[in-house]
Amino acid sequence: MPVPFTADDTTRLRDTFDQVVADGATPGGVIAFGTTGANPQFLSVGKVAPECGDVEPDQDTAYDIASLTKVVAVWPLLGQALGAGLLDLDAPIRDFLPPMNSETPSGEATVRQLIAHTSGLRASTRLDHYRGAELPLHELLCREPLEDAPGQHRYINRGYILLGLALAHINDLPLDQLGGALWRTLGMDDTMYGPVARTPQVAPTEQRIPGAPRIWGAPHDDNAGLLGGIAGHAGVFSTPGDLSVYAQRLLAAHADGDDGLGEWLHASLVPQAQIEPGLDRGLSWILAAGGQVAYHHGFTGTSLYLAPRTGRYLVICTNAVYHGSARTKIAPLRALALKRISAT
Repeated sequence: MPVPFTADDTTRLRDTFDQVVADGATPGGVIAFGTTGANPQFLSVGKVAPECGDVEPDQDTAYDIASLTKVVAVWPLLGQALGAGLLDLDAPIRDFLPPMNSETPSGEATVRQLIAHTSGLRASTRLDHYRGAELPLHELLCREPLEDAPGQHRYINRGYILLGLALAHINDLPLDQLGGALWRTLGMDDTMYGPVARTPQVAPTEQRIPGAPRIWGAPHDDNAGLLGGIAGHAGVFSTPGDLSVYAQRLLAAHADGDDGLGEWLHASLVPQAQIEPGLDRGLSWILAAGGQVAYHHGFTGTSLYLAPRTGRYLVICTNAVYHGSARTKIAPLRALALKRISAT
């Protein structure tokens, strides 16, 4: 049976959220949490942003979820492709990309290594360095030399860019269309790749240059922006309501264990590499509490936590990059979220 969050959990989450907003970590945000089979609870704090006037964030406010794209878009689509026989986890990524006629050392990384951040590819990713190049992006990325021997964990965005390109190639459909079809099936009607319209229901992010327009409705991630907002590592916008639907669907599938999504989640919670003592990387997901909790963060100030054994989930949606470096101030909220969802 699912283990509900307690009244003390709710109080501590709200108090900590209030404090990080008061400290200037973010203009505001929403926490969604609950268990499988029950209506989610939503804690809303602060405002969407000064540009949005007095509008308070709610379950329908759209946030740039940044690297949650990896587990909300690419990871489930990879599970679908594996189930359909379109991918092999232990085959090189070059096998699932358009043909290349040159040496491709980074193309020898396996799908599994890319998903688990153990590929050894170059960690720094600057797609602007490829401007004017004649070769297609997948070949430019695959031609790059490895930076490390495969096997050690190192968080690498370019691996997910390649995975997104591979998904589009093997399905013969753009990544945003693949994601859109998946999300509609799951009941996530407000989840989409950007850009999205600038409205008070869309949280702005950062103003990078004084006097320049603030990023609002477009992806905060530069590389995703260069790809038109559609990439494997970032670019998706979603709402606290949709992410709670997603979390419940994942937990229910894990409990049933007999459909493709549930089997894929079970397989993904097997540790692939150690990140640090007490934290492992599964397939996409970070594993904590002895493997009892899986989670992922987004650079903009978003997080998604799952505890399959207790049926709990927790979602954090903020635009903490609004104040630039103040994003680090949401660390106490994330730490508390992990502690509370790990409780048994």
